[in-house]
Amino acid sequence: MQSAEYWQSLFEGWPASFPTQGIIVTVHNESIPFVNFMISEGMVVLERDRPDSSNARKVILGYESIAALKITETFDLVRFQELGFRSTQR
Repeated sequence: MQSAEYWQSLFEGWPASFPTQGIIVTVHNESIPFVNFMISEGMVVLERDRPDSSNARKVILGYESIAALKITETFDLVRFQELGFRSTQR
């Protein structure tokens, strides 16, 4: 599976109870803060709460352009199980 497919799977499986804000870091090292998102086949649209330097509040980004996702909410690591992560501890 390619990286883009993993990102698409993560966003498609995003639980309703999990916060929808964070920061996307692109493969070009651009940080895009967002407060909400919508998905489609091959792309995600990110909504900002403030416009960027171009006065844009929405960004449509291909999953292949995502390098990292930063979660800005503070909560226990165990909450990431909602996104499909699991502990290596037995």
